[in-house]
Amino acid sequence: MNWLDRAISVFSPAWAYRRVAWRNALRSFYDAGGTDRLNSGWTTVNATAEQTNQGQRDIIRARARDLERNADFAESIINSFERNVVGTGIRVQAKVVDTDGNEDDKLNQQIEELWEEWCRARNCDVTGQQSFVEMQQMAVRRLIVDGGIIFVKAYTNTGPVPFSLQAREVDDLDTSLNSLPGASGNRIVGGIEVDKYNRPVAYWLKQYTPDGFWNGKSERIPEQRVIFLWRKTRPTQIREISPMAKTLPRVRDTNEFIEAVSVKERILACLSVFIKKRDPGNLGRNIKIDKKSEYPMKTISPGMIHELQPGDEVQAVVPAGQASNAKEFIAIQQRLAGSGQGLSYETVSRDMSQVNYSSARQGLLEDQRTYMMWQQFLIEHFCREVYTEFVISAVLSGQLNIPDFWQDKRRYLKHVWIPPGWSWIDPLKEINAYKIALNTGQDTLARICAERGEDWRDVLRQRAKEYEFAKSLGLDLSVLTGGEKTGGTQQTQNGNTTE
Repeated sequence: MNWLDRAISVFSPAWAYRRVAWRNALRSFYDAGGTDRLNSGWTTVNATAEQTNQGQRDIIRARARDLERNADFAESIINSFERNVVGTGIRVQAKVVDTDGNEDDKLNQQIEELWEEWCRARNCDVTGQQSFVEMQQMAVRRLIVDGGIIFVKAYTNTGPVPFSLQAREVDDLDTSLNSLPGASGNRIVGGIEVDKYNRPVAYWLKQYTPDGFWNGKSERIPEQRVIFLWRKTRPTQIREISPMAKTLPRVRDTNEFIEAVSVKERILACLSVFIKKRDPGNLGRNIKIDKKSEYPMKTISPGMIHELQPGDEVQAVVPAGQASNAKEFIAIQQRLAGSGQGLSYETVSRDMSQVNYSSARQGLLEDQRTYMMWQQFLIEHFCREVYTEFVISAVLSGQLNIPDFWQDKRRYLKHVWIPPGWSWIDPLKEINAYKIALNTGQDTLARICAERGEDWRDVLRQRAKEYEFAKSLGLDLSVLTGGEKTGGTQQTQNGNTTE
């Protein structure tokens, strides 16, 4: 209120109030930016990502881990990502080509066989406890719960290739080393040493005693030896924040609501009564005293007949309210929590009672887009980095004999990753759709097989083996060939062949 409004308020408060109200209305171009009484408690600050995250990063992570351990609702969300992003594993396919531009099948097969051997737990994990697929699964789980995970490249002689991975938690970053820029211009933020462009230069990881206690020391590990997996959502962000942050309150509320409903139903299933006395007398021998509350208690057994004293009244304990709305409340919470993670209600709740084929497929497609984003992230920031280091280590150790590797490294590092596929909802409809797309040139066998998590070359090799074996036994091949031309003949659906 300016001086004029204050002067007017002395003579006409109503007029002054209207002036102030109209002025505030003119200033409120956006409802979200209003400062009226409805938004007076909405206090916000525009701060950098690290200023926003660092104060609550650890407590959010701890709460997410607590719900991971104790809330089946949270575990349902985590398992959905773990099953669908990695599943049985994201597989690699070497794509080395020769000087003529054709795929070098011999070298590709050699690389893939060596990779398959290295992916075993005793070779790829420095502790010898996890296979590479299990590391992928753990990476997705920790990304969803903790917001990130650290893998340190270790060069050991425990496997066919002198290279393995050491998994570390984000807790190992020494946040006590936050510092201002030094002589080199680098500064340490949240245990990460960055240059003037906020590019990581090194990671300061805590050192622990064999029994798991921090000894107060930290080790500086160069950025080239560290794979720090976390998703960046703001330009000023340097460290991770749990994606579950927005979902945790709903998961906890649902967990406590279910607990309250469960306790209430347990009370209703039991017969609990109070005996109201008008004139309390001395205690009898059959009365027990609750040592905590110091109230006398009696027990009721089946078929028991007990005479009350004059003036006594039995009052049953019946909790107020009904649990009939529990299903609706839980469903709403699951729907909101799922949408916050990019998942449908059916995926989070496993409740398929309200869907038909069209709605189920639409929900599945949206969920798959969410999973594919995480698959692409995991491939780009983890799998490719590991594969590159694996091939280089194999060449340096002599496991792969490639004389001109360093002159044409890019050609020898070519590869693709095949994520796990998803099952069909209605196989007949979807197979016919793929068949039409393939016959009309709108799709390829490689892409169709990749959507199911398979290598198209393996599919064709297996089909050829089955065809030759069935032919050697004199069996009808119509089921295997589907009427396709094989060896100059056409196998029709009725079993007849045409040239």
